[in-house]
Amino acid sequence: MKSKKLAIVVKNLPIYLLLSFVSILVIFPFFWMVTTALKQQTKIFMFPPQWWPDPFVWSNFSDVFKAQPEFPLYFFNSVYIGVLVTVGTCVFAALAGYAFAKLHFALRHIVFLVLLTGMMIPTEVTAIPMFIWFTKLHLTDTHFPLIVPPMLGAGGMFGVFLLRQFFITVPGELDEAAKIDGCSPWTTFWRIMLPLAGPTLATLAIFTFLHSWDNYFDPLIFISSNHLFTLPVGLKLFTDTAGTEWQLLMAASVMATVPLLVVFFLAQKKFIEGVALTGLK
Repeated sequence: MKSKKLAIVVKNLPIYLLLSFVSILVIFPFFWMVTTALKQQTKIFMFPPQWWPDPFVWSNFSDVFKAQPEFPLYFFNSVYIGVLVTVGTCVFAALAGYAFAKLHFALRHIVFLVLLTGMMIPTEVTAIPMFIWFTKLHLTDTHFPLIVPPMLGAGGMFGVFLLRQFFITVPGELDEAAKIDGCSPWTTFWRIMLPLAGPTLATLAIFTFLHSWDNYFDPLIFISSNHLFTLPVGLKLFTDTAGTEWQLLMAASVMATVPLLVVFFLAQKKFIEGVALTGLK
């Protein structure tokens, strides 16, 4: 028995070594960010590098709020925009995905293909037309362009595609059984299909929240008032003509990363199930 286990370990050893090496590459930037956030400014660019802070400068985290008093506001803006975009995208994607997968209407396949073409258009191509349009509607320098377009744009279309592919895998016998029991399409969707789509919705929610949280391009284009900035734009404020306060920038980046880690670990199980597209429970 022991020889069998040893043979399995030896056989899989190259894979374990490769995965360990890749893990180190992935973790190293985060490790460097955290250690830099705890260093004195004079020790950040030492050569040879100081791998471990000595001493630990915990005051860098409190100094972030002194350097940028509105940092908590930037944090709040990113949270509420991310939550609204995530919820709106999941609702829109679930409804549209179910309609394209299970409801029969004229030209549904053609309409779906036309909508998918929106995923092929880069954001940079539509930035100027969108800015002109929102300017005419007097919606620039508001959070509206950061909330509504992402729900219906490429991110929303990705969600529709993801949910449609999931609902297609659900056996048609469930729909037929629901119809026999007198369920309307809405009742079938709400009470049968939506609970089954939990892992897929969790996957979409994580992807959507991450994209909204890290979005730098759109706030930079549409927002000009300081109190409306989101975290990515707020982090840029730690760099000015006098230079960059790297220890404060890294401390702020650590605080900006923590919510993403919390969201991922809370939804990790559902996320893995959704990526695997396991289908029915």
